Amino acid sequence: MALYVYKFGGTSVGSVERIKAVAEKVKKAHDLGDQIVVVVSAMSGETNRLVSLAREMQQQPTEREMDVLLSTGEQVTVSLLSMALHEIGCPACSYTGGQVKILTDSSHTKARIRNIDDTRIRMHLNAGKVIVVAGFQGVDEHDNITTLGRGGSDTTAVALAAALKADECHIYTDVDGVYTTDPRVEPKARRLDKITFEEMLEMASLGSKVLQIRSVEFAGKYNVALRVLSSFKEGKGTLITYEESQMESALISGIAFNRDEAKLTITGVPDLPGVAFKILGPIADANIEIDMIVQNIADDSTTDFTFTVHRNDYLRAKTLLEGIREELGARKVTGDDSIVKISIVGVGMRSHAGIASTMFKTLAKEGINIRMISTSEIKISVVVDEKYLELAVRALHAAFKLDQEVES
Repeated sequence: MALYVYKFGGTSVGSVERIKAVAEKVKKAHDLGDQIVVVVSAMSGETNRLVSLAREMQQQPTEREMDVLLSTGEQVTVSLLSMALHEIGCPACSYTGGQVKILTDSSHTKARIRNIDDTRIRMHLNAGKVIVVAGFQGVDEHDNITTLGRGGSDTTAVALAAALKADECHIYTDVDGVYTTDPRVEPKARRLDKITFEEMLEMASLGSKVLQIRSVEFAGKYNVALRVLSSFKEGKGTLITYEESQMESALISGIAFNRDEAKLTITGVPDLPGVAFKILGPIADANIEIDMIVQNIADDSTTDFTFTVHRNDYLRAKTLLEGIREELGARKVTGDDSIVKISIVGVGMRSHAGIASTMFKTLAKEGINIRMISTSEIKISVVVDEKYLELAVRALHAAFKLDQEVES
């Protein structure tokens, strides 16, 4: 008998019909003799509706009360799914995060899980019931309701799988797995049977929206085997696990990209110790996240300093940088908010030379100028003009033969 944790997102439970379809899928697994814990999100659109209601009451809603409000979305779903399961003869029991005792810290709207008491869940599992748990929420040590922030239901599912030592954690979404790149950009993108935690973390941080980063980190830390599947069609999905020997032959597993990038450059900065902190310190103090950084030293003892930020922070960061320019006596500030970051990811890079040169040669052949480059052990990222995004992704996908199955 296996124990599985299933997670269904908002689109998977977006209507009464969809909830009934989920119930049928869960009952089928339960009838095979498996123990099943189901984690659900709020019905699609419900969280936005609740946020809108809150802002009619307060411009900046009180975070504690916001958590109380937002947690009701998942509470509706767990009760409806439990009812649907009972209706088709499958014993089920619904729980809020507080009833399961998912203990978190007290950081309202972005809490972190500290501990899970699995006693009640195990008791009901052993009694043959399906357990339906509200995702995205918990309670702190003072019994205040907390929520886990964006993608919190994924994190709930992985944390429960870790606590229960589940055989696998299945994340059901509107896609049938992890692809070599976004099929909307490259129709030849191929679904991966397996990918490592490291690769998935990089893909998630670089723009792939399939899984929330925190849930992948949690799964990697506690060695929870994750599988991404579709709620809408049958299939094996993609298994996310630790690196295996047969995966070594794959040089590159996927191509991720992020459209939400903007680039800022301050030129003619006096090349003195501490100058990087004087530039980036005020940006960080304004809670603006910096991604890639490039510094070039000129012959006249000045430096040009370039970095990227999220496109939403571009104007605010540029205004701050103008003030820094005056203070440092630098020449000018320039910026560009029509750039994208494209990254190739693969554990195979560790043992193969020539990956970077293949990437750069491919882009050069297409006449695509690289603005910035960043590398790590298993990824290479470049910044290019936004207009070249689709061309670059397709060219790189072909160059690394990502549309072809890798031989073991």
